Amino acid sequence: MKILFLGDVIGRLGRKTVQTVLPTLRRESEADLVVANGENAAGGRGLTLATADELFAAGVDVITSGNHVWEMREIYPFLDGESLILRPLNYPPGVPGRGLLTAHGAAFVNLQGRVFMSIEVDCPFRAADDALERLQDTPVVIVDMHAEATSEKTGLAWYLDGRVSAVIGTHTHVATADTRVLPKGTAFVTDVGMVGPRDSIIGMEIKPIIERFLTQLPSRFSPVEKGPAIFNSVLIDIDEASGRAQSIVRIDREIAKHGQ
Repeated sequence: MKILFLGDVIGRLGRKTVQTVLPTLRRESEADLVVANGENAAGGRGLTLATADELFAAGVDVITSGNHVWEMREIYPFLDGESLILRPLNYPPGVPGRGLLTAHGAAFVNLQGRVFMSIEVDCPFRAADDALERLQDTPVVIVDMHAEATSEKTGLAWYLDGRVSAVIGTHTHVATADTRVLPKGTAFVTDVGMVGPRDSIIGMEIKPIIERFLTQLPSRFSPVEKGPAIFNSVLIDIDEASGRAQSIVRIDREIAKHGQ
């Protein structure tokens, strides 16, 4: 089984880039499933049903998320519906949605880190243990670890090595060059990156962020909606019988002048 995992999709330009790149890339890579982190797909912060549907129509099978999925309250009822949208598993009981699902012959687990994150959640390591107790008959398990600290992402990958097929880091929007298969068969990358504007600061307009650093005053951040775009992803090849990853490779694209 080949699974293509897309980095955080940022705003309108990110969605347009998925629509442009994914159909051809899915055929070329022979990907059986496509997963995308969509928590920033609506206006750079949050997800709506309409923006989720755009991603599904472009060829995404499962949408994962993170701390920003709560920005657009209109998505809350749909997190409990039939759409294959995940929120982090390790939020408190009673929160809308689910952090674990099985679909298309694979299981998907969405976790959120705690180090340097502004929202307190339950331990992602123990949440992963609980999830795996429920997935004993599903060999292929893909984990989205949505976290800030590289150490926390790497620690979770080593903790789960041999128990899941892949631990894919998201959240920082900066692609890392450490794709590898760990000794017991778990594919890992610290951060898959993003799908969105190249000339930006993690997808957002540059000037307000620089002003924030210089003055420490509140600023309104908006996603860049024009210009060149980048498409960061990883392709994971997994043995379906054992759930062990055979390989993980980066697939990155750049779309010049896209959206102008």
